[in-house]
Amino acid sequence: MDRLGRPLHDLRISVIDACNFRCPYCMPAEVYGESYRFLPAGEMLSFEEITRVAGLFAAQGVRKVKLTGGEPLLRPWLPELVERLRAVPGIDDLALITNGAYLPRMAAPLRAAGLARLTVSLDSLDEETFQRMNGRAHRLAPVLDGIRAAEQAGFSGIKLNAVVIRGMNDGQVLDLVRRFRGTGHVVRFIEYMDVGTKNGWTPDRVVPSRETLDLIAREFPVQPVQPAYRGEVASRYRFTDGGGEIGFISSVSQPFCRDCTRIRLSADGRLYTCLFAVDGFDLRRLLRGGATDEEIRERIRVVWSRRADRYSEERAHRRQQPAAAGGKVEMYTIGG
Repeated sequence: MDRLGRPLHDLRISVIDACNFRCPYCMPAEVYGESYRFLPAGEMLSFEEITRVAGLFAAQGVRKVKLTGGEPLLRPWLPELVERLRAVPGIDDLALITNGAYLPRMAAPLRAAGLARLTVSLDSLDEETFQRMNGRAHRLAPVLDGIRAAEQAGFSGIKLNAVVIRGMNDGQVLDLVRRFRGTGHVVRFIEYMDVGTKNGWTPDRVVPSRETLDLIAREFPVQPVQPAYRGEVASRYRFTDGGGEIGFISSVSQPFCRDCTRIRLSADGRLYTCLFAVDGFDLRRLLRGGATDEEIRERIRVVWSRRADRYSEERAHRRQQPAAAGGKVEMYTIGG
């Protein structure tokens, strides 16, 4: 347990910090230009190191692992890592989040390697909006092809994440609902968050989940679904006509810090106990410095037991104003 009584249950592993998109809420193109230097291969954790860390976390109670980035499908030989993690005793749930651009060729190998669940970021079905929101004018078609490839590979119940930003894609919420209702996939609408310090976040661009829910419910009546487990980040709703589910991740308007059971590992081996953290613990130094498994397990225990993060709740008390600039970790280094 941490200092607020929250158990350690979920590990999110960033396998690479690079990304082919430049989404404004994560890696705005005006900041991360063509010459931006990402981590060289030698500074990223190897598959052997990642697998070792996952095993040590499993020994501390972690049961869910999600692979993130950057864009994780840019990491060479990723299915090999999936195979390794599937063999770790205690890991019951292995998932991955991707922007979907490389899914057409990667979905089948990932499924064959044992990947259980898939989340695809999809902020709009409008071509112009989609290109503007990915920051590099990438076309929508490869992502939709990737979702179809994932279905054909055997993935079901794919989660489709849309970050809703006022004045950008908030008028296209219903397009996503209409497209994926009845498919078995779950569209999840995410409030625009002040992660890091580069995305120009302001409260007036946040569309509260309640507003999005009311918009959807006027056309498709829904009813709430009880959380499946402590720490489930999305509030879930079921269409009353049996058309499936939608979800809402409401870090700004309805903070869920009190039930957060996640810890994050960056591609260069730093542990972060909050998406809005200022700094992390350098686990790579221990891994490459000859530390024993017991020494690393103890450090994990200490890091978690000292955790008292509740940034989103504190932001709410400040009436949604972000904390003073202090170098918060950027989202692309630790995933969403």
